[in-house]
Amino acid sequence: MTDEKIKRINFLAKKAKESGLTEDEKKEQLALRDEYIRAMRASLKSQLDNAYIKNPDGSVTPLKK
Repeated sequence: MTDEKIKRINFLAKKAKESGLTEDEKKEQLALRDEYIRAMRASLKSQLDNAYIKNPDGSVTPLKK
């Protein structure tokens, strides 16, 4: 997700609170939020896939199912 898209999400949220959004802006806001959530989930999944647990005996186990 690019900085421009995050700025646009924030702009639309602020505008919604202040004066309301048009139907097109509401659709854009929903699409941007959906894209943001998908990106955050992918990032979290990647972090968890690369996480390891160090056991008391010194061995390292990946944090995967």
